[in-house]
Amino acid sequence: MIEEKQRFMALDIFRGLTVCFMIIVNTPGDESTTFWPLLHAKWFGFTPTDLVFPSFLFATGNSIYFAYKKWPSMSKTSVWGKILKRSLLIFLLGVLMYWFPFFTLDTTGHWIVKPIENIRIMGVLQRIALAYLFASLLIYYCSNKVLIGISMILLVLYYGIMKWGGIPSMDPFSMYGNAVLRWDTYILGAKHLYHDHGELYPFDPEGLVSTMPTIVNVIVGYLVGKYVLDKKMNVEALLRVALIGFLMLALAYLGQGIFPISKKIWTSTFVLLTCGLDCLILVMIIYWVDILKKPFGNYFFSVFGKNPLAIYLLSELLATLLFTFQIGNLNIYSWLFQHLFFFFSPFIGSLLQALCYMFFCWIVGYILDKKKIYIRV
Repeated sequence: MIEEKQRFMALDIFRGLTVCFMIIVNTPGDESTTFWPLLHAKWFGFTPTDLVFPSFLFATGNSIYFAYKKWPSMSKTSVWGKILKRSLLIFLLGVLMYWFPFFTLDTTGHWIVKPIENIRIMGVLQRIALAYLFASLLIYYCSNKVLIGISMILLVLYYGIMKWGGIPSMDPFSMYGNAVLRWDTYILGAKHLYHDHGELYPFDPEGLVSTMPTIVNVIVGYLVGKYVLDKKMNVEALLRVALIGFLMLALAYLGQGIFPISKKIWTSTFVLLTCGLDCLILVMIIYWVDILKKPFGNYFFSVFGKNPLAIYLLSELLATLLFTFQIGNLNIYSWLFQHLFFFFSPFIGSLLQALCYMFFCWIVGYILDKKKIYIRV
């Protein structure tokens, strides 16, 4: 669907920051020469890059509030239909994105159709779809207080699943003993999980079981967005949201001794940490844009935020093509790094290539914005 409507600038900027940095961290010139803040934590711990995906889920929750305001005037069937349709479309786009470009080279060097029996079922968009689906239905039926209670139950329940649902006699939070690996492999099959180079077993960091706590990221985003908008984004409301953010950071810090912070298995402490940081970041953006009325940098990031899904898909599909086709012995993306960016130094060149790629995607978003085209599913 293509639509034009009045924008919520602070949300566009928040979402745009997320998409912008998502593109940068996903497309370095060479991952082996990437500055550490632009890499994910290996297993436990936290880097700025680990905040990107949960922030997009938080922004998804913010945007649900705008749909929520229309629900009272709609029938229950219409609301369910819209939620299910959007979830299904996003999920299918994610599956197709990982299957793209639908062809691959076999061992003899011939192009064949990429086997669908090996396609990755879960992933970034699939996780967004499922988190959006369950969060939206909970928001539709539950009051704010009930949503808070359900969020707490989900985080505690997920801890129980991880603590006692993993592989017996192994560390329940370890790379090879956790419940996510065990049950994703059982439900989806090893062939349909993410295969990281050098790892002993396939493991999907955006898997099925670990999608459960991501629902909380979306719910918190909804509750925060609803609160600040209902309060007309006044300073008192922003201070309360900031206080809630600091409280969640404190809970994450205190809880990490029991349930370590890990994006890979999306631990409950990781949810608290990222939701707390997102609260603080959104408060700062609203204060900058709506209280201080500062214009610097706003439009640049809002371009990404106005067409987040379209620009993200563009960045992923184009990168897939550049990594698929070769010039000599190098894929096109690596060839560009070696011949255009490497001479700056490996680390600087890797970052510059990611920035240039991000800026190319921004130009596409800029053209869409100037034509007042905002693509939604």
